[in-house]
Amino acid sequence: CSSDLIEISGRTFASFGFARYKTLGYPEFDLCAAPLDQTVDLIIAEQVFEHLLYPYRAGRNVYTMLRPGGWFLISVPFLVKVHGYPIDCTRWTELGLKHFLHECGFPLASIKTAAWGNRACILANFAQWVVYDPKVHDLTNEPEFPYHVWALAQRAPS
Repeated sequence: CSSDLIEISGRTFASFGFARYKTLGYPEFDLCAAPLDQTVDLIIAEQVFEHLLYPYRAGRNVYTMLRPGGWFLISVPFLVKVHGYPIDCTRWTELGLKHFLHECGFPLASIKTAAWGNRACILANFAQWVVYDPKVHDLTNEPEFPYHVWALAQRAPS
């Protein structure tokens, strides 16, 4: 793959064959403070933005770190119990995440969102953190009970 990737918090995509790959650990890397002095084709932030005191600053910094036409993939919890690592601040619905990203600079038409969840998943995770077991857990999606929300947004090409 000829694309460059920055992954914020985690190493899930390290072995996917990107031309250049960089991981930025959270909370060690403060995405709210300033953008890195480089641009890339793709930035992935999984389960990070709910922990940020200033998510708009972080979103603008992500936008700045993307090349024209670059992509941002963000995933956040919604109906998940508060989990302070080190703090827990924010939740977004699909509509809220879409408009948050638009305020950060992404063209509204370029933002695609989705969500997944169901009552059983929500109830199970309010009791304890659950590891998925296909023998007992139902993957039926109930749109009115989103456990997890994500979006893919593209910076406008120049």
